[in-house]
Amino acid sequence: MRFAHRYETVLDEVRAGRFDVTAEAMKVFFQAADHLSDLVRISRDGEALPDDKTAELLTALDAFLPSLAVTEEEEPEEIDFQPMGLALDLDFGGDAPAFDLSDLPPPPPMPGPTAGPFVITFTPHTELFATGNEPALLLRNLLELGQGTVTCDTTQVPDLENLTSEVPHLTWTVVLDADVEQTEVATIFDFVEGLCTLNITQDGADTSGTTAQDTALSPAPADPSLIQPLPEAPSPTPAESAPKPQTPPTPSPPKAPATSAKPTAGGGGAAAKSVVRVDLDRIERLVNLVGELVINQAMLSQSLEQSGLSPHSDAMNGLEEFQRLTRDIQDSVMMIRAQPVKSLFQRMSRIVREASSAVDKDVRLHTFGEATEVDKTVIERLADPLTHMIRNAVDHGLESKEDRIAAGKSPQGTVNLTAAHRSGRVVIEISDDGAGINRPKVLQIAIDKGLIPPDVQLSDTEIDNLLFLPGFSTASVVSDLSGRGVGMDVVRTAIQALGGRITTTSQPGQGTSFSISLPLTLAVLDGMVVEVAGETLVLPLNLVIETLTLQHDDVEMVRPGNHVIEVRSGFVPLFDLGAAMGYRAPLDNFGDAVVLLIALEDGGRAAIMIDNILDQRQVVIKGLDDSFYRAPGIAAATILGDGQIALILDPSDIINSTSSSAISQAGTPPASQAAGASA
Repeated sequence: MRFAHRYETVLDEVRAGRFDVTAEAMKVFFQAADHLSDLVRISRDGEALPDDKTAELLTALDAFLPSLAVTEEEEPEEIDFQPMGLALDLDFGGDAPAFDLSDLPPPPPMPGPTAGPFVITFTPHTELFATGNEPALLLRNLLELGQGTVTCDTTQVPDLENLTSEVPHLTWTVVLDADVEQTEVATIFDFVEGLCTLNITQDGADTSGTTAQDTALSPAPADPSLIQPLPEAPSPTPAESAPKPQTPPTPSPPKAPATSAKPTAGGGGAAAKSVVRVDLDRIERLVNLVGELVINQAMLSQSLEQSGLSPHSDAMNGLEEFQRLTRDIQDSVMMIRAQPVKSLFQRMSRIVREASSAVDKDVRLHTFGEATEVDKTVIERLADPLTHMIRNAVDHGLESKEDRIAAGKSPQGTVNLTAAHRSGRVVIEISDDGAGINRPKVLQIAIDKGLIPPDVQLSDTEIDNLLFLPGFSTASVVSDLSGRGVGMDVVRTAIQALGGRITTTSQPGQGTSFSISLPLTLAVLDGMVVEVAGETLVLPLNLVIETLTLQHDDVEMVRPGNHVIEVRSGFVPLFDLGAAMGYRAPLDNFGDAVVLLIALEDGGRAAIMIDNILDQRQVVIKGLDDSFYRAPGIAAATILGDGQIALILDPSDIINSTSSSAISQAGTPPASQAAGASA
């Protein structure tokens, strides 16, 4: 509590405009906010408090406002107060006159603290809802002060087609009859000051008190001699006009909307979004049951198709309805598991602050696409890989302040964290504006460590992939952030365990970008069941643009083993799926071959040659155990309707692996890059 109060005192000075915030102050404020979160967690878990870190931050906060610095030794001085009696002897002597006060009129009644009902007009702004405030709670607190009515003005609400849910259009008017001061009414809105338009008035505040007092003094006293020495007494003229302001009854305006006030107050609470907390294990059980439902639906569908029933029979019509319901249930369950990546991105802000402070660099983090939704399991297992990559970008990617100034750059480095949906997958990119990958240095380190032969010829992409080898590090000194050679290797292992892949692009002097491609969900997907060399395989349906049937003349050979096809005045690289998976030797005759046109994440296209298309259906994703070999292009497995196990492929991984093999053999750019440029 002591740390929180001191931190709050400094922030209050900033809010009041009495302290100019500097870059150094912002750094201390962020550190204090992080430390305060740690203190809450430590107190909750019953751990020992880090007093040294607390004292260090308190000293830094007190340095900004020395006049407010208070040390623990400065205890408030105790005041020894003893009440003392006082006797007043009013001796007027023997000739003092005796006053007879029995005939005096009664004293006028004291005016109450309020002169009339308060009229509060309250219009919330967009920022009020963004900060987590709720108008219904404010109105409820107002009505706890006394009796009142609430009316809601909806005249500013636009038509439905022009309505924006993020912009408030309502105004509330509260007529409150309470025995309180106006300052107490305004206290209700202290936490939303500046976030709303507020007007508080009091009916008859200037006249009602005077009228009551004059009315009480209007009767003539019994003994006129007693009031002759009081010329300041109010004249009867205001008393005669006193009843006039009371002719229009003040409470009458609130009585008219009284019947609609209750539904308005209740409607505010009903409109609030309700949330139910559910144990994650229950959701996982539900997801597993949905997966079993999809498998059983596929088995039933295949059994009915093999029975030879008419497509228009009642059984087939019922099967179609069952398939639709199964898909709706599956989509609803996936929406429960989906969460935006905002919470994950927000954690990276602290990682950047701590890493930049450790290496003495000025770094700013920019996040984009925080509303992108991903499966909850993916978010939880993505925290560690992102942490490694953010630290790597700050430590290795960005130059020091001196080097950036010498290169003509801003002394402040930038790290961008972006999330987006592309080709049915979630793509998360971590990029920086640093010096880029020093590929000659990376290649030499790999040779010195014995990771590659000295005479090997590698492309830029293959040199970049050396960063993910176990034990590889470009840091010359081992520190808390780098030098151990386990960071990027852990990243690739974790990404592959999620069924994803990671790619690297770098431009010398401009920066480096790491792209992580992940599946939207780890439970169910829409797949195309195909046959290749007698094997049944599944490809994600959202990657398939169209299907084609080839003729032998449609294929052109770029070099031995590399072919392209012309699709709508553009050339697309052709890959033989059976040869790439090792099921058969490469084909020489492409006549009547079936080709799937695949959309790649970088916007390019590629053609995959198969033997036959068997079906299109939902399949349940079953992850492969760690004991299985991690073969390129295989993402997971599934169980088909007949009980057969089929592999789920990752076409982009197959294309990248095949292109890399072509580079190693020919030493020239892959056909996918050349065709992608021409397409």
